[in-house]
Amino acid sequence: MKDWPRPVVHWEIRAVDPDRQRAFYSALFNWDIGDGPIMNIPAGLGGPEPGPGGHIRASDAGGVTLYVQVRDIKASCEKAAELGGAVVLEPFDLPGQPTLAAITDPEGNGVMLVQQ
Repeated sequence: MKDWPRPVVHWEIRAVDPDRQRAFYSALFNWDIGDGPIMNIPAGLGGPEPGPGGHIRASDAGGVTLYVQVRDIKASCEKAAELGGAVVLEPFDLPGQPTLAAITDPEGNGVMLVQQ
């Protein structure tokens, strides 16, 4: 009998300056981020059911990218830049898929914005 696929159940953002990163993500995505050495971030609302999926693709460097759903992708790109991040790929559409844009946070970590 084939076993069932294992879901992503948690993720982590590693930060040189955790307080700066908390301010960035809290302001950009309305995340309620806790205090302490491990700053907990509760699950968001309105995500895909039964949970997030993912993919693997070829790249010049290894790493992990968060894909975060936003209401207004252009406004989110502008806000990311105002908060110390950068827009590295302006919003674009894929046929039959949501609109995507790529940003980096203040420490250079890649984040994909997804507008359904």
